[in-house]
Amino acid sequence: MTTFTATLPGLAAPGFTAGLVMSLSLIMAIGPQNAHVIRTGLQRQHLWLTVLTCALADIVLITLGVAGLAQLGGLSDKLHGALIGAGVLFLLVYGWQAARRFWRPPAAAPVADGGAPSLQPGAPAPVTRRQAVLQALAFSWLNPHAWLDTAVLIGTASLAWGPQQPVFGLGAAAGSVLWFVLLGGAAFWLGRRLNSLRVWRALDGLVALLMWGTAAALVASLLR
Repeated sequence: MTTFTATLPGLAAPGFTAGLVMSLSLIMAIGPQNAHVIRTGLQRQHLWLTVLTCALADIVLITLGVAGLAQLGGLSDKLHGALIGAGVLFLLVYGWQAARRFWRPPAAAPVADGGAPSLQPGAPAPVTRRQAVLQALAFSWLNPHAWLDTAVLIGTASLAWGPQQPVFGLGAAAGSVLWFVLLGGAAFWLGRRLNSLRVWRALDGLVALLMWGTAAALVASLLR
């Protein structure tokens, strides 16, 4: 009981609020990870499992950054280059898959709807829980921006808070959880109302452009 009551003031500390705000400001941009959550919500397939996986993956990165990555000076050049290479390959492949769905949408495919299969025009084939977790982890950990923004920037910023560094990290983790829950809820709400071939084609086209654009930006960062 004493430990619990001692923790409550920390949640109201400036460090917690600063971590929360910084986490939200970094994660709110529509990147590959957020686009994947939105697509999963429109599919209505393992949405909350995806939200939970993305949030936990971010918490791992935040913990890594606050606990020691910042003190080490960030990622090494070799690890940075390896992450960018893996991220570019992943984004190119996923972008190609989205582009192929855009140009040649399926006529009909089964999609989960409240646990019961139904046929919706242009909807993707169902995925297993294991596939949903692996996809969410790939979007979270194969994206170099996630490492740089979540681990390095948040970890470095936490150094300025001294004794409140763990509280800052806790606030950043809370911001990540809050964002993914809100994003998942919005995607679920849209998924119950938007389910047509036109919507799926528009989403796939946007996803393809986003993935390829991110991959191009990553390659350009290596050439600087």
